[in-house]
Amino acid sequence: MEEVTFLWNGWEPLGRILVIGALTYLALISLLRLSGKRTLSRMTAFDFVIAITIGSAFGRILTARSVSISESVFTFVLLMSLQVIFSFLEIKFPLFKKLTTAEPTLLYHKGIYLEKNMKKVRMRKDALWSAARKKGFGSMDQVVAVIFEIDGTFSVIGADSPAQNSTYHSLMNKDPEI
Repeated sequence: MEEVTFLWNGWEPLGRILVIGALTYLALISLLRLSGKRTLSRMTAFDFVIAITIGSAFGRILTARSVSISESVFTFVLLMSLQVIFSFLEIKFPLFKKLTTAEPTLLYHKGIYLEKNMKKVRMRKDALWSAARKKGFGSMDQVVAVIFEIDGTFSVIGADSPAQNSTYHSLMNKDPEI
């Protein structure tokens, strides 16, 4: 059984964390830059899982004495490769994208709160009001539509926006309540 140390275990473990942490951090930053902008963009569910996994792996690398730098870098390369492969599959196969990525949801349209959609995404009216205020609207009368985007943000479209060729037109056609 390994001896447990509570307060101080000497300088050697701290030196290891310093060297392994710095080198692994540099490798991680390099790999993130190589993997492209999508890795660092607003996150889908898959991107979120990758980010959590990278953080968990980095934490383990720093604290586990038995993990080498080559194993660390290989872990990050594997995770980045999976992210690139999933991105490619989402672009190439619409069905795959439908399985891995949520669709935007129209929550408010021309004075009507779409309660069914709001329940589906577990959203209250006050969240829509907050989104409208953040976009500079003082009243929902000034808002044509509020969309809950795939990255968890809101798009608020004002009444002064042009109606034809609307970016949310396809969402209106999906919802029979409109």
